[in-house]
Amino acid sequence: MDHEELGDPLHELTELTELTELTEEASTAMETLVSLWARASQTVSPRLSALQLQALLITRRNPGINLTGLAAEVGAALPAVSRLCDRLEAAGLLCREPVPASRREIGLALTQQGTDVVDALLAQRTQLLGDVLSRMPTASRRGFLAGLQEFSRAANRPERRPGLAPRR
Repeated sequence: MDHEELGDPLHELTELTELTELTEEASTAMETLVSLWARASQTVSPRLSALQLQALLITRRNPGINLTGLAAEVGAALPAVSRLCDRLEAAGLLCREPVPASRREIGLALTQQGTDVVDALLAQRTQLLGDVLSRMPTASRRGFLAGLQEFSRAANRPERRPGLAPRR
């Protein structure tokens, strides 16, 4: 009999310990990437908070998104997101537009200035990341990309019990 199929507590403990160690190591490594992203964000004018940049990036990916959708995407309360959008609109980066398919619904869109700010941010991120990747061996770059792609897929899958393989 396979101990994994029986839900062997020792196997589950070992798996959980390995996952914990890997998570700690990954967290440390990701701090470098987060620092790189923050450095890119500091070059953008006007200076924006992480939440403001996130709202602009989400709006770019989802033109016409409404406040409720944006609130769900950023994980914030609707009134806070409404105020956030008020500030972005006052800065000339975002505009509210009626949704063609609905007379009552208002969608969000980037202004030209908002698009320029996001383009500048993405270009700076690409430059900084490219500089780092150029210092890595080719095989490591490919492994890095494959790992990030799988991480992204896993992050978008439904949750399950943390740290343990699903029971069969």
